[in-house]
Amino acid sequence: MVAKPFTPQRLLGALEQFPPARRYLVAYSGGLDSHVLLHSLALLRDRLAVQELHAVHVDHRLSPSAGEWSRHCTAICNGLDVPCHVLRVDARHAKGESPEAAARKARYEAIAAFLQESDGLLTAHHLDDQAETVLLQLLRGCGPRGLAAMPPWDRFGAGWHGRPLLGFSREDLRGYARSEKLRWIEDESNYDTGFERNFLRHEVIPLLRSHWPALGRTLSRTAMHSAEAAGLLDRLAAEDLAVEPDGGVSIVHLKRLDPGRQRNVLRYWIRRSGLPLPDTAHLQRIIEEVLPAAADGAPRVAWPGAEIRRYRDRLYALTPLPEHDNSRILEWDLAEPMPLPGGAVVRARQVAGRGVKRQLCSEARVTVRFRQGGERCRPAGRGHTRSLKKLLQEHGVPPWHRERLPLIHLDGKLAAVAGLFVCEPFQARDEEPGLEFSWEPPAPAFSKYDLRR
Repeated sequence: MVAKPFTPQRLLGALEQFPPARRYLVAYSGGLDSHVLLHSLALLRDRLAVQELHAVHVDHRLSPSAGEWSRHCTAICNGLDVPCHVLRVDARHAKGESPEAAARKARYEAIAAFLQESDGLLTAHHLDDQAETVLLQLLRGCGPRGLAAMPPWDRFGAGWHGRPLLGFSREDLRGYARSEKLRWIEDESNYDTGFERNFLRHEVIPLLRSHWPALGRTLSRTAMHSAEAAGLLDRLAAEDLAVEPDGGVSIVHLKRLDPGRQRNVLRYWIRRSGLPLPDTAHLQRIIEEVLPAAADGAPRVAWPGAEIRRYRDRLYALTPLPEHDNSRILEWDLAEPMPLPGGAVVRARQVAGRGVKRQLCSEARVTVRFRQGGERCRPAGRGHTRSLKKLLQEHGVPPWHRERLPLIHLDGKLAAVAGLFVCEPFQARDEEPGLEFSWEPPAPAFSKYDLRR
């Protein structure tokens, strides 16, 4: 990788590698790096393949100078004739949470909500940021995907996130800023070596660079090679992954793979499900405790933001389920969908010849209840009354959803289980008007049951 001084023309070349966009949004902190990016884009405005150029400044409300910084950014944008959008967030960290991670999470959540379809978010991450990220990931024991650090671009919110300055060093950008006489903010927190990245930047990397001057570009090559390796591992995982129609993964198929491929496919599947990845210890617990468990067991491995459960011969990746009070009784007038505790929704749809008789619903008190134990039902078309527990097992409803399924009662009698079956004698016949009840669980983990039984 040959060192190249930064110029707007070279920035234009980097932008050509990104997807098309309707407008560019520059994440503008007011610091040197983002000012160089914004200033250069403003100079290139007539040559950009977008209709609009905007700046987005996030006020974390963590520094006493935050208001002054927002005013500075607005003034600079006014001078460049670039619209500036100031987004204010609460970036305070929770107990045990990294302040850096909390601020980053709040910042990107706010920007993602602001992005529109086909927007390109541009950030000023550069070569030295990439080197710091590689070292941080290495010290955290990450594999190829972690060492790949920051890609040139990836999907983000309704659009995408590009990093057009990854080929330029901090000194390249500083040289441009000085030559253009730019004015930028110096955030005092950037010098606090209590933060991991600042400690690397000010204490560790200068020492390493005194012996290996090309450290930044060398570590960027490491990121590039790791990204290639991660891509190959993803392609292997896609071939190894056997996802069933209900979103579960076949345990029988997983057991045919060696442990390395099991870990690879599990990481790929969990990441593809939009859940945070487990650390090495939790991943090993899935392999050692969940895969070999008895088919009628209910093992669970959880980590912040995610959990893996087993049901029969499948694994399911879930967001952690909230607490549920199954003693609640909810009145329902059927006029609108009924929101349930925990984010689920039960709906009633008018049909003919199936569902619960509409006339019975209009004459009775309709309530939504949840399983207490001991409920019984004779599904329409079946010859015998059976316990609800047995019926739910027949339909393949996993244990963690059985207590949350909405049970439709008419004057206190079980009439239907939303999304599954209607009990006799509530079934609508022939062309008789009926109401069909459906249930939308809050998590995508298990939404399809066998309705043909």
